[in-house]
Amino acid sequence: MSAVDSSLSPVIDFTAVKRRQQAAWSTGNYAVVGTTLQIVGEHLCEALDLRAGSRVLDVAAGNGNATLAAARRWCDVVSTDYVASLLESGRARASAEGLPVVFEEADAEALPYADGSFDVVMSTFGVMFTPDQERAAAELARVCKPGGRIGLANWTPESFIGQVFKTIAKYIPPAAGVVSPALWGTKARLETLFQGNASKIVTTSRYFTFRYRSPAHFMEIFRAYYGPVNKAFAALDENQQASLFAELMTLISSRNRSGDATLVLPSDYLEVVVERS
Repeated sequence: MSAVDSSLSPVIDFTAVKRRQQAAWSTGNYAVVGTTLQIVGEHLCEALDLRAGSRVLDVAAGNGNATLAAARRWCDVVSTDYVASLLESGRARASAEGLPVVFEEADAEALPYADGSFDVVMSTFGVMFTPDQERAAAELARVCKPGGRIGLANWTPESFIGQVFKTIAKYIPPAAGVVSPALWGTKARLETLFQGNASKIVTTSRYFTFRYRSPAHFMEIFRAYYGPVNKAFAALDENQQASLFAELMTLISSRNRSGDATLVLPSDYLEVVVERS
């Protein structure tokens, strides 16, 4: 028996999927959540062993956590995202610190830079959400110089955030054929994505701890400001919203380690350093 006929696989309209994703990330104000993740960018820059004067590209940079971390290390940084409002937030943060960063709108799947333009290319919880994963990985590798490094921070499938998206998918299934973003949080998928472009892939298991006033406070913030959660609730009727809310609160309660009324919730992620071949 031959392998499954690839012609039977669904044809994915990546442009339409991307349009919906861009709308989701433009909803609310991701910067409210993103700013709390700053430590991840700092850790990633240390894992990359950044050197002053390095040319660094931050892809799907959001409001600039890794961007700022690299700029604080005297690197020459270009920060990109396809959501203009997030770039504006990053620009304001860089200005407040007097950091000379270049901010440019760019699609992670079609980066407007020449081959080998950067010493380091990085992304924290950003490029993993691109619909065409193979194309995005190829672009990261293309703009990174041979011998350079690609640094990533990706939520894992079993992480809290991975499970949040899995729960949402029960109510709003992803487009047919689009694979889970959380697969970027597995070494097996990374080896496939960077096959032929990596001389070495080093992964380190880490966790980020969400700290909020309470589980209800976390839900209030994520429902109002975290685009994918905001859009998910907006797409459901009242009963479905109540059901999704209850499931997410159960998930939160099962992972809350505070021991008091606050929220202290660790979420696993994979820190990745790819050495470009």
